[in-house]
Parts: sequence; structure tokens; C-alpha cells
Amino acid sequence: MNRMIHSTAIVDKSVQLGAEVEVGPYAIIEAGCVIGDHCEIRAHAVICGATIMGPHNQIGYGAVIGAEPQDYAFQGSESRVEIGARNRIREYVTIHRATKPGSATRVGDDNFLMGGVHLGHDVQVGNHVILANNSLLGGYVQVGDRAFLGGATIAHQFVRIGRLAITRGGTRLGKDVPPYFMAVATNLVSGINRVGLRRAGLSHETRRAIQAAYDMLYHSDLNVSQALDELRAKFHQPEIGHLLEFVSQSKRGICRGRGTEGTEAETEE
Repeated sequence: MNRMIHSTAIVDKSVQLGAEVEVGPYAIIEAGCVIGDHCEIRAHAVICGATIMGPHNQIGYGAVIGAEPQDYAFQGSESRVEIGARNRIREYVTIHRATKPGSATRVGDDNFLMGGVHLGHDVQVGNHVILANNSLLGGYVQVGDRAFLGGATIAHQFVRIGRLAITRGGTRLGKDVPPYFMAVATNLVSGINRVGLRRAGLSHETRRAIQAAYDMLYHSDLNVSQALDELRAKFHQPEIGHLLEFVSQSKRGICRGRGTEGTEAETEE
């Protein structure tokens, strides 16, 4: 197994290193870590104890993966970070491990975390997600597959961001963003993620159904419960079923429709 470990790197003897791993200058990999095949740990990155990552991950310069959570409830318990395969985790990204014993902060496969992104404790990121520069996710935030968060998006703890959702840069979230929708400003949605839905291969018929669902939720006289009942009766696509399940399970409530709150909705152009 060929490995390229720079002479200034510090790698604990107990670390499980896969084949063809590269570790750059002054990088640190602590005891208890598992690094999959063909991973690249760039200069000055720090991989802390109980971080487990699969193959073909790139960890950028100065990134810190697996540090203890910023949570008053944390009592030094053994928790971890789990990272899948083929992720690009760029410069100065921070990913904190979970709070409770045996629990994990998780990042799936094929994700792109750009410079300065922060994942708080117990965050769950799916697959094929893009988090643009300086996006900040509080504890327990969930991000669904193929979501795209614009730069400097901020998500409060326990917020859920649905599959194929998108946020505009600088969006501030304390409410859930339903799948397929576009979030803007503070806790607002302004339409559906048209480009993302096309790129994901959703049919024209399905995209029209998602648009109709958005209109029924935000531009009808129905309340949320009534809109969900109407949508269940009218549409039978799996994507609409997923949307309805997401909304019905929301504990923080979903973002409002743009234009429903007067000046706050109108100030973001």
C-alpha cells in the first residue's frame, strides 16, 4: 500500500490508513481515526479522534474535522464524525462531532463543501449536496440529497432543508425549507428550484406537479393542513408524496411564501 505522508505530518500510530493516502505538511491525524483508500489530507488539516471517512475524500488546507461540539450539553462522551466517499471538503471547513455517546455527525457521498463551511454537532448531510462558501449549519440541522446552499447561508439548530432545495446567498433559516423549493431572505421561499429539478432529470409532468403544490401551499386560501389534504387527493407522484411527508413532519414549521409578510418579503431583491 503506497502512502505519501509528509515528514512534518503527525499521524498517530493507531490510525487506520487506507491505500494510496496522501497526508500533507503539518497535517495532524489523531488516534482513533479511520481514513479510507485514496484520501488526500492537505497541509495543516486536523482530523480529530473517532473520525471515520470512506475512500476518495479530499480534506482541504486548514480544515478541522471531528473536533468536540460547541454544545453546553457535551460531557466529553465518545461520539464521532462519519464521512462517506468522494467528498470535496475545502479550506478551513469545520465539522464537529456529535454530542451524545455513540452518536455521529454525518456527511454522505459526493458532496462539495466549499471554503469556510461549518457543520455543527449532529448535522446530517445527504448525498450530492453543495454548500457554498461560509455556509453555517447549527446543531442537528438536516440537509437532503442534492440540496444547494448559497454562500453564507445560515441555518438555526434543528432546521431541515429538503431534497433538491436551494437557498440564495445570505439566506437566514429558522424554519424548514421544503424539498424542491427556493429559500431567500429570512424564512421565506420564493418559488421552486426549476434549474435544479431539470438537472436532476425530473420530468416536465413532475415539475408541473411540484409547481402546483407550491402554488397550493402558498397562493391559495387553504391553510397548510387543507393544502396537504388537497394535494394527497390530486397528485400521486413519489416526489409529491415526499414533499407532503416532509411538510407534515415539520416541527419548526416551514418557511413562509414570499410576499406574505409585507416589508420583510419585499426588501430582498
